[in-house]
Amino acid sequence: MGGDHAHGVAGSNRARLGIALGITATVLAAEVVGALITGSLALLVDAGHMLTDAGGLLMALLAATAMTRPPTARRTWGWARIEILAAGAQAAILLAVGIYAFVEGLQRLFAPPEIAAGGLLLLGVLGLAANVASVLVLSGGRGHNLNMRAAFLEVVNDALGSVAVIVSALIIQFTGWTQADALAGMLISVLILPRAVAILRQAGSVLLETVPKGLHLDDVRTHLLDLPHVTDVHDLHASLIGTGLPVLTAHVVVEDQCFHGGHADELLDQLQDCVRQHFPVSVEHSTFQLETASHATHENDTHA
Repeated sequence: MGGDHAHGVAGSNRARLGIALGITATVLAAEVVGALITGSLALLVDAGHMLTDAGGLLMALLAATAMTRPPTARRTWGWARIEILAAGAQAAILLAVGIYAFVEGLQRLFAPPEIAAGGLLLLGVLGLAANVASVLVLSGGRGHNLNMRAAFLEVVNDALGSVAVIVSALIIQFTGWTQADALAGMLISVLILPRAVAILRQAGSVLLETVPKGLHLDDVRTHLLDLPHVTDVHDLHASLIGTGLPVLTAHVVVEDQCFHGGHADELLDQLQDCVRQHFPVSVEHSTFQLETASHATHENDTHA
């Protein structure tokens, strides 16, 4: 990705996140007041969800800003991985809120409080309108990285939560069945939990330096071994620094003549072209150590 385009995407992401954060903070304030007035669990849980979303969007905005900082001698990849940390933190908070909402909902099913349905309905509609606006703002950037995807999923969950609040308010208004509020709160938690777990798994996979999805090292090894003069490949590793930034390293054993006939540079180009072009995940950042078979006696250990 070119520098100008990358900065343009980063600027667009920051603008999207800033607008969504402003909308979320406004609705949060309204829902906190509304939950105190109506006594609604669904609204209280949705307000708690909005609070975590506001914090998550703030983290996402800070991460999107930090990602634009250039590499340094100390941080050679810059702040590229901070988007993974921010997404993981957002997901962890969402997971905690979801568990709390489900447990509290179970308790309220057996001891439902009085609910002011009219105020609940008004705030539910307000929340839904604001969340739809945030979804529209963030939808264009959700594919840029995991940080933006986590932020987008948060506001989608908020919108679904607002729908649950509206439905529970209507049920209470027309039937008087106040347990609908507890069920709405539990429904919101059910919507939150799977998405939070999915983001946590993706963030953890990157932090554990798992091989990027779509890249199979056995296939990579086979392709590299098919190149002329390559006799062995070991210490083959691949991981993600951040979204869209896979890296790969390997020790490649080549015939001795490659170091005497000036063929090493050409072979290195072929190795890099191989991992850049032949796989579903294009690896732009690859490092290969070319060595002779006798070099293995000088290495302390090798890996897969």
